[in-house]
Amino acid sequence: MSAPLSAPVASQRIAEVMAGRILAGQLPPGARIKQDRLAEEFDASRIPVREALRILESRGLVTLRANAGAWVSEMDLHDLDVSYRIREQIEPMLLVESMPAVTEADVRHMVELEEEIEANSDVERFLVLDRQLHWAAYAHHHSPQLAAIIERLWDTTQHYRRAFTRLAVRQRSWVIFSEHRLLIEALSARDADTAAAVLAMHISRTRLELSTHPELFVGATPPDIEPGRSDADG
Repeated sequence: MSAPLSAPVASQRIAEVMAGRILAGQLPPGARIKQDRLAEEFDASRIPVREALRILESRGLVTLRANAGAWVSEMDLHDLDVSYRIREQIEPMLLVESMPAVTEADVRHMVELEEEIEANSDVERFLVLDRQLHWAAYAHHHSPQLAAIIERLWDTTQHYRRAFTRLAVRQRSWVIFSEHRLLIEALSARDADTAAAVLAMHISRTRLELSTHPELFVGATPPDIEPGRSDADG
């Protein structure tokens, strides 16, 4: 029988699993997370569970309320608008910083990712590939603090990006594809100004289109969901 994990290791493992579930949409915004169920599922005491929830809170994925419990963080339209406006300003900075070290192999990899994106119709797969494409463009940055801020903004808006993608796949996927290809062309040409402008436009368009769908940010808080379950679990 293996020895039990130490509290710090256990809390990190719990946080990683729960973050994966939140980012995959298994735990939607507003879902309550019950500490006793988590402790039972992971065969852990309440101490590493509480620490795991604090880790998730620091990442913006969970909201802790004193003497009330924990919920998957929610955003209203204003929150999302601010997050995307920040991305419009700082994400091109990371891109431009990375550009001088981008290789032809990097560009070919991004082309392959974009080809797979265009051949794909599954929303979850799109989210994975889209993230890989963008971060491949930023791979050679040397500003870890800036990258951490951007990654947090990506994570905290993941649910709403998923909702947007479901709409865009049906309506305007060609625009997303075109913007991706313009970005790759600018990277290949080492045209920093065009690459930064295309990226800012790409982020801004998503923000503006999401603002036309306020229904994505309105609705009753979902019922309690057991940590190991999703709505699809029945």
